[in-house]
Amino acid sequence: MKLGVCYYPEHWPEAMWAEDAKRMAEIGISQVRIGEFAWSRIEPKPGVFEWGWLDRAIETLHQAGLHIVLGTPTATPPKWLIDAHPDILALDAHGRPRHFGSRRHYCFSSLTYRAQCARIVEALARRYGTHPAIASWQTDNEYGCHDTIISYSNAAREGFRAWLAAKYPSIQALNQAWGNVFWSMEYLSFDEIDPPVETVTEANPAHRQDWARFASDEVAAFDCVQTEILRAHSPGRDVLHNYMGMFTAFDHFKLSEQLDVAAWDSYPLGFLEQAWWPDAIKERFLRQGHPDFTAFHHDLYRGVGRGRWQVIEQQPGPVNWAPWNPAPLPGMVRAWTWEALAHGAECVSYFRWRQAPFAQEQMHAGLLRPDSEEAEAAGEARQVAAELAAVAGATTTKAPVALLFDYEAIWANQIQPQGRDYRGLELLIHFYSAARRLGLSVDIVHPSSDLGGYQLILCPLQIFWPEDLNARIKASGAVCVLGPRAGSKTDDFQIPANLAPGLAQDLIPLVVNRVESLRPGHVEQAGAFKVTRWLEHIQSELVPEASTANGHGIWYHTDKVDYLACWPDAELLDAVLRRRCEELGLATLSLPDGLRLRQRGAFLFAINYEAEPVRLSDHMVDAEKFDYVIGGPDLPAAGVAAWRIK
Repeated sequence: MKLGVCYYPEHWPEAMWAEDAKRMAEIGISQVRIGEFAWSRIEPKPGVFEWGWLDRAIETLHQAGLHIVLGTPTATPPKWLIDAHPDILALDAHGRPRHFGSRRHYCFSSLTYRAQCARIVEALARRYGTHPAIASWQTDNEYGCHDTIISYSNAAREGFRAWLAAKYPSIQALNQAWGNVFWSMEYLSFDEIDPPVETVTEANPAHRQDWARFASDEVAAFDCVQTEILRAHSPGRDVLHNYMGMFTAFDHFKLSEQLDVAAWDSYPLGFLEQAWWPDAIKERFLRQGHPDFTAFHHDLYRGVGRGRWQVIEQQPGPVNWAPWNPAPLPGMVRAWTWEALAHGAECVSYFRWRQAPFAQEQMHAGLLRPDSEEAEAAGEARQVAAELAAVAGATTTKAPVALLFDYEAIWANQIQPQGRDYRGLELLIHFYSAARRLGLSVDIVHPSSDLGGYQLILCPLQIFWPEDLNARIKASGAVCVLGPRAGSKTDDFQIPANLAPGLAQDLIPLVVNRVESLRPGHVEQAGAFKVTRWLEHIQSELVPEASTANGHGIWYHTDKVDYLACWPDAELLDAVLRRRCEELGLATLSLPDGLRLRQRGAFLFAINYEAEPVRLSDHMVDAEKFDYVIGGPDLPAAGVAAWRIK
């Protein structure tokens, strides 16, 4: 476990570098990320490289004992490159280029740009690949940020046609899979197919799903150009990419198959403002962030990284990009840091070292103010650095609960939500929060993962049901909770011949006859539970555990499987999970919304997301007797405690 920071030596006079490096080390920072936006300084003119400044910056950091994550600068192609090759630019849905002047102004499908990226990455890797200061590489920066995954360029269109021709044995097979007989949408050849854009009304959902799959594969192919070069010229170094929160436009699991470490950029306050929670929740957690949103992403990216992950950008103060940008509660940066470490992070790296006094991010806080005086977060980082030894040797072990996460299911839900407020990511976090309120640790895994060793498997949004998933669930011996829409589509985006839940009918004997989405404000009472948003009509010999006043079952139960035929409220999820945990012998708690726990090896961590103090003894038996290594049983606002598990 270590701390890091993002640094931009090209932004500051060289005379400041050594003092900056010294101060980083004194705070307790050991990792520094540099270089991911520096193309115009590395190659100011075509073929003219100016390495001197970067050589000296790397050596300065190295002499201070700092390890470097060197970023490839491909998120920001310079102006001279765009002028020479305008086909690099991505095109929006109206065919307009995304112009130079900010960042991420390129098309993933552009073969011209891939060649240019290979050229700059190889130059970097050859020069610094074996430098002792380089511990790892970051490819590009935040793939897809500012909605830049999709491009409607000629290169993307031709790439899509080739991708389809490789997937389907014939155009007749594609027509059959997509159901193109509907609305006379049949094609005579792959060369007739365009991206699903600017259609008069809704495009074919199967067409859109394949387009999403293609666009995702283009990101992985683009990244592979860089990773192969880095591995060839910088052996023994990790390669990572920094993912984002609340971003699902490409398959992160697939991309990370070619990486060593998954990293992500954690901005709890900005994400809270952008997310779906009501104003009352946003006000309550204004300066803390939602108690489950950040943790959900920690567990997601641990799964994406196959156990290896880090926070490469941690919010240290107010940001500049949300609708409103409050400052963190005093102590909250420390709490965010410890929560990431509790979930298994190898490093938490703050963005950024010094607040920039110029350009787009000048309102984004750093560990230092623009005048180089310490900002509030610097002291909190220093405190964490001093506390790290208390949990030395803590390792991450398998959680008792697995939550299946499938990017393709999220795309399918976005393509055909059937109800405007049916948000797949929200439902996934809703299930996750229910487990966290019970005090359970959760692993988030891909549906193709080995499920052995889990006691409880949650499937909130498994719209596509892999053929071998039933066998793996049964082999695990775990109990499984299925959310609505489970198995409701074939891989070709069609309703299964045996109706939903399709292949999952082998796990639980029921059929979904029809579904209805419910407008906001409409509530159907089902005993102690409230049904909103979504309701399925079920045919089954099973007697439902709960039904609406109109007789529609919403909870079906067998010895190993529960099926929820509605958008479940918190009370229904609590009842289902608590009953299953009792049957499994899993101890549960009843945590308030602002108190969360996470186990890392032999240590259990508690984080207080409330703006008021919390007493652990109010929620945990014998909390005063725990073997505390950090904090104690009384948690102040934004407080942290950790103790050894006996």
